[in-house]
Amino acid sequence: MPQVSLVASPIIPCMDFSIYRLRTRDVLTLCVVALLMLGILMVQSASANVMAGPQWTGKGLKQAEFALAALVIFFAVGAVDYGWLCRRPQTWTRSPILWLFIIGGLANLIVLVPHVGLAVNGARRWIRAGPIQVEPSELAKWAVVLYLAYWLTHRPFQFDKFFTGFIPAVIPVAAMCLLVVIQDFGTATLIALCALTMLLAGKVRLRYLALTVPPVLAAGLWFVMHKEYRWRRITAFANPYAAPTKEGYHMIQSLLSFATGGVTGRGLGNGIQKLGYLPEDTTDFIFAVICEELGLFGAMLTIALYLGILYCAWQTLKEKTDNFARLLAFGVGTMIALQALINIAVATVSVPTKGLSLPLISAGGSGLLITCAALGLLRSACRFEREPEPVAPEETSQQLTDSSSPVSPPLLAGGCKSATISTGQ
Repeated sequence: MPQVSLVASPIIPCMDFSIYRLRTRDVLTLCVVALLMLGILMVQSASANVMAGPQWTGKGLKQAEFALAALVIFFAVGAVDYGWLCRRPQTWTRSPILWLFIIGGLANLIVLVPHVGLAVNGARRWIRAGPIQVEPSELAKWAVVLYLAYWLTHRPFQFDKFFTGFIPAVIPVAAMCLLVVIQDFGTATLIALCALTMLLAGKVRLRYLALTVPPVLAAGLWFVMHKEYRWRRITAFANPYAAPTKEGYHMIQSLLSFATGGVTGRGLGNGIQKLGYLPEDTTDFIFAVICEELGLFGAMLTIALYLGILYCAWQTLKEKTDNFARLLAFGVGTMIALQALINIAVATVSVPTKGLSLPLISAGGSGLLITCAALGLLRSACRFEREPEPVAPEETSQQLTDSSSPVSPPLLAGGCKSATISTGQ
């Protein structure tokens, strides 16, 4: 009888399963591509009608073209080291972020000029630039994010001083919001909320923010009451059925979309509300079309993709040591999350109606391109690793808060150094 060998055979080394782990920038890319593809499908579906048949509509084709261009911009910006933005120049006039901020402010000023700014539905918010219409408020909101990330990183002023440090830093942001709020109250509110969260992340003293928030709220209330249509929207929100054919019409039709969609939805292309009942079905209320045609699962998928972008921003914030990259990731993630949250809240009639699009999904040209450029900066922050520069003693003394203050020392200090590509994310 043959003897059975009890000697164990050599174990073949297992394959390193870490190659299957998605890096942060890979997760970000998947979320952006998925949202762009979802946007093409839903804009095409929302713009189709019974007589058109299965062929592509003009809005659907245009959305596909813009999505392709936005994807190219996303990868192009993500392949460039973000460090050229955060370097401290010899003079502040050479800062690219400062010039971007100035261009955004001038664009929002020019759009107010009659016969220059294009008016749509009574609001003058666009400037024609060749084949596309540029919305200056889109430039403004991302310019504010870059400005605050740069300013809170380098801290050219003593932020522990109210009049000589904090006020000079927030005056440009307040001026930008005032330019935007004239024609676009929703975007101005979005910019103010994002700026507030970035100032909190930058360890600005809470009592300074407490002193500035009440005047900002009072100014916002004045702008709401100054425009009659804005005040009617607020009052209609309390009872949409009091004006079912006027201010409450959008809200009622949006709620009907949710009610008829159910859990699984009517099916892609089978929605009823888009057939002349739901206004702005390809822009402000496209989430209602998603819920009607794709149901609860479509709504959960959309929200999960936005949470994926927020997760990537949070991972970058935790893993990076460069303060500019951390604030940049925080600002981009906060802006996307807040805009998506407000749009979904409007569609579900949780807040009064605002003119904010759903990022990467709603029909649009300039907004889609600029948003993907900002997300490309987030991808660049995920891809490149930078080390903070040593902080000079005099800068350290400016950045430290008083020991009597309840606020901890600033989390963000210092600039950035030479770049090396990170392989661990």
